[in-house]
Amino acid sequence: MFELVKNKLKNAKKIVIVTGAGISQESGIPTFRGKDGLWRNYDAMKLATIDAFYDDPKLVWEWYAERRTNIFSAIPNAGHIAIAQLEKYCDVVILTQNIDGLHQRAGSNNVLELHGSIVRIKCTVCDFVDDLINEFNNLPPMCKCGNILRPDVVWFGESLPQDVWEKALIHSSSCDVMIIAGTSLVVSPANTLPIFAKENDATLIEVNPEETIMSKDMDLTIRDTSANVMPNLITEIFE
Repeated sequence: MFELVKNKLKNAKKIVIVTGAGISQESGIPTFRGKDGLWRNYDAMKLATIDAFYDDPKLVWEWYAERRTNIFSAIPNAGHIAIAQLEKYCDVVILTQNIDGLHQRAGSNNVLELHGSIVRIKCTVCDFVDDLINEFNNLPPMCKCGNILRPDVVWFGESLPQDVWEKALIHSSSCDVMIIAGTSLVVSPANTLPIFAKENDATLIEVNPEETIMSKDMDLTIRDTSANVMPNLITEIFE
């Protein structure tokens, strides 16, 4: 089976890589779930909602300010770098659920951020959007129009950016190989992307130290982290 997948990777014209919190965790960025899912006794999954933001925008922004500091100090790991290097050999598109921008910092050029970016901020009322890595003097930060700024991320209960999602579906439906790395595949609708790839007869490869709800649907599953697997996989196949 592994030899078959190696051959398919070698001959692939287009590889789509779906990444989740696991690959970012290897760079020291905590995940929502598990023991890192709490912040000052608050449930992070409950803070990441529009209702929580309007109930207490200062509290939510304090959490995001801390997350931004952590993310901006993190560096891409071997998994991010290996994925970026894969572009030398074929067409690669990254569909990431992560908001940290580490794929771009590693050198990847074709990245679709399904859940937005913590680097960007936007106004809750007007159409202002901008990248900002500096710390804010006051929280919550305010827009020039007088309304509150928010992180340009997708919170629970919000829809994914329609243009990004449509592109993600097109790429998933037209790839030869899809690598699913560091994601538990429990968050919808991102967890449907492998289904679209499979309908196109793409080879599905899962890279995850733990079993997921779609492991049985994979053509090959590697029980290890992206930082360990991706450099070796690319070296063995392409170099």
